[in-house]
Order: sequence, then structure tokens, then C-alpha cells
Amino acid sequence: MAPEWLKNAVFYEIYPQSFYSLDNNGVGTLNGIISKLDYICELGCNALWLNPIYDSPFKDAGYDVRDYKKVASRYGSNRDARNLFVEAHKRGIHVILDLVPGHTSEEHPWFIESSKASHNEYSDRYIWTDSWFKGIPGRPYIGGETERNGTYMLNFFKCQPALNYGWTNPLEDWQSSVDSPEALATREAIKDICRFWLDMGCDGFRVDMADSLVKGENAWPQTALVWKDILSDLRKDHPSAVFVSEWCYPYTSIVDAGFDMDFYLDHKGNGYNSLLRDYETDGPDMSYFRKDSRISCSKFINEWLPSYNAVKDHGFISLITGNHDTTRISYNLSSIELKIAFCFLLTMPGVPFIYYGDEIGMRYLDLPSYEGGYTRTGSRTPMQWDADTLSAGLNGKLYLPCDDSSDAPTVEKSRKIPDSLFNTVKNLIKLRLSEDSLCSDAPFDIVFLSDDSPFFIYRRKDLLIAVNPSSEELSARLDSSGELSSGFEPLRRRIIWSVGEGKIEDGIIRLKPQSFVIFK
Repeated sequence: MAPEWLKNAVFYEIYPQSFYSLDNNGVGTLNGIISKLDYICELGCNALWLNPIYDSPFKDAGYDVRDYKKVASRYGSNRDARNLFVEAHKRGIHVILDLVPGHTSEEHPWFIESSKASHNEYSDRYIWTDSWFKGIPGRPYIGGETERNGTYMLNFFKCQPALNYGWTNPLEDWQSSVDSPEALATREAIKDICRFWLDMGCDGFRVDMADSLVKGENAWPQTALVWKDILSDLRKDHPSAVFVSEWCYPYTSIVDAGFDMDFYLDHKGNGYNSLLRDYETDGPDMSYFRKDSRISCSKFINEWLPSYNAVKDHGFISLITGNHDTTRISYNLSSIELKIAFCFLLTMPGVPFIYYGDEIGMRYLDLPSYEGGYTRTGSRTPMQWDADTLSAGLNGKLYLPCDDSSDAPTVEKSRKIPDSLFNTVKNLIKLRLSEDSLCSDAPFDIVFLSDDSPFFIYRRKDLLIAVNPSSEELSARLDSSGELSSGFEPLRRRIIWSVGEGKIEDGIIRLKPQSFVIFK
């Protein structure tokens, strides 16, 4: 079972480069994050996920790690990291870091040693062939850059050589088995890194590309066993630590591998994608929360529900507003559409994650690639605190440009508007944390879902929740033959939350266009 504190966790993802700085050097810092912990509390979030803070050449925004045990100088020091954990814990905030286990930077000391012609402790830490002209079929690889007689596999960019966790079915002499000494040594190295930060006060890890460790055909079962070993060892000394996987296959990651949470990502054409980002460059936007799409929520529910039922007794599926790899949630949604989307994401089961700036409707900017961001760069711009410091307190040469539009959303402006997205999200988180029926593991049941209507009604324990994202008034009859037959007399219910308008009358629930209502 997942640690108890996840039942009431609402995470806030911070991209450290762009959040806040006290040094005015153009890049966010850990001390800058510490100075804004009270803002996190004001919003209501009680857990943080930080993108990689480790020493790096930053060819992939820190996902090319040069030293796993050292904070990058741009962010501060290890002492600052320890202080962040302490200050966050004082405020009841848990902090998890980003773990990058599948690859390192080409500048990591392990890889420098592994590249040498003479055999040494790290020669097999990465995946190398046994000849300078032998490639790796179906995999990206690099040759001709080191003195070693071989080519090496990449996990992503050219700067990210793949670590060796073994192969499902080794066919070449240079391929290790999953239980080989060299593959086991890599596992132990990752455990050591995790223990280092957990001992310092970190509360767990989000794991980058968690499904990518073991190579070869049908590698997920073996990768799951690798994680089972790693996580079970770590939990012996840190039973309350949490681990969330970037896998997007909950049964394998949670039940088989032992993760506490699995991200429901915006893979093209999947259920989550249908909620928020179902658009093509030249086609209509068919996202569920677009008022004119008129699509059913069934595409999402029919994919999500089997996974939810399979893992609900073991861990949580995490719905995200977005992250550093996606377009901003505001990219294609209006103000009211954003509010309804947030209402849905924050009242569903599981542990929600809010990407910094999404709570004020920060926009995706069309920017050239920076630090390996490419199309993702526009979602990584500085947090917009107020009109005078749109540079997020960074000043100097900014990490990335800010939104300089006259109507750019800021925290300062949003705080002053009672029905702003910020205040809507803030009040909704407060409601979530005050209602046991909205905690991460509270029961979920479908009350009304139709392939022909965007109207969706669901139950969280004693709460009846209805969403109508469309431009038309919608209704559904609640009778004794449905999910409401036991202790759910509609006429005895009161509204405890609403965006828009809705009511229950004569056994019929009606919602005005673009409305979200919670009845208790």
C-alpha cells in the first residue's frame, strides 16, 4: 500500500530554472523556491515535485545528469537543498525530486571511465557494443567519439548514454543479462543515489522514463522486477517515501513494479489526451472540455476506469494539469473551460499534480528551443508573479522570455479577482482537503455516462458530482434503478460547490451550459 500521506496530497510541480530567484541572476534557485513556500501553502498544495536539480551541462534542461549527488551551482548548494526540505516540512509540505535512472550525461565520471580503452569498474555501466563499427539494431547509438573499441547506446539525445540494466534475451556477447553483475551494480548505484537524498530529507522521487531500463523485446516485465527490487530495498529504511513513475501503464508500474503512483500522460490519442489536448494543427479541437466539441467523456472513462479498478487497492493514478513536456493547459481552453477542467481533475480519484503557473492560466509561448526543450520550451517560461516582476524576480538575462502581453496573467492580479482561476483552484483544493469523500482513495462510481452526450455524473462516496462542459443545458434522470438507489435521495441534497449553475428537481439533475456542480 502507498504511504498514508498520499491520501490527501495535492502536488505542485516546479521547474526550478523558471520559478523564483533571490539572486537576480536570471535563473531560479532553491532559495527562491524556499521564499515562495508560503505561496504554495496559500494555494493549498501540500507536496512539491522539483524537476532535476543536479549538476548538469544542461543540454537537456538537467535530464543529462553529471553528478547525482551535487546540486547544480545555478540552483545553489546541497545545503540549500537540505534547507528546502526542512522549511517545506515545517509547513506540512512534502518534497520529491526527479530521478533520472535510465541515462546520465556524457560528462558523468562514470561515462568518462567507461569510455576508456582499458577495462575498469565502469566499463559495463553503460551499453556498449564490442566493435567501433558495430551498431545496435533498432536503437540510436554513437561511435567514433571515444578511445574505446565500441559504440554506445543512447536513451534520448546524443548527450545521454543509456545505463546498463541488462537485456531480456541477450543475443550478443556484449549484451548483459538482467541479473548479471554489471546490471546489478547499476541497480545498486541507483539505490545509493536515492538513499543519499532520502537521508537528507527528500520524501521520494518522480522517476523519469521509468519503463525504459531493461532493453530488448518485451522488456516491461523485467523492468518491473528491477523496480520491485530497488523500491523494496529503499522502503526498508524509508517506509514513508513515495515513488511516482513516468510510465502511463498503471497496472505494470503500480502492481508489478511497486510504484505508489503512475502518471496518466498525454500520449497522442489516449483517454487523457481526449480531455484537454485532442487537437491537430489543421483540424477541429475535439477536447472534452471545449464547449463546442460536444464529445462524450466515455473515451477517457473507458480507458481510465479499467486501470483505476485494477490498481485502486495498491496505489494511485495521477492526473496532471500538464508538465514541462506538454503544452500549457490554457493553450486551447478559455477561462471557463479551464475552471471546469480543474474542477474535474481535482475531484477525481488519485493524486493530482498542478504544473506551476497553470493555476493562473499562464500561456504557452512560441519560442525557439533552449536547453533541449524544442516544442516544450514554451511551457517552461518564468513564473509570472506580478506586473513589475514578470521576470519572476530573476532579472538579469532571463532563462527564457516572459509573456509580455498586456493581459498576461499574474499571481498579483489573480489574487484580487474573486472568481479568477487562481481563486477557483485555491478554493477547490481547500474543499478537496476538507471533504473525506474527495481524498485520493475515496470510492468512485459512475452515475451517468453516455456516448451521445457530454453530460457526466459521478459519485465520490457521499458527493454527487456533475459536469456539463458544453454550450447547451443538459439533464439526466436519477431514479431508483440507477446508482442512486441506496441512501442517495436526490431531493435531500445541497450544493457545496459550483461553477455555473445546476439543480436537482423531481428526480432530474439539470446543469446550465459550462457548469460543474457538487451536491452533498
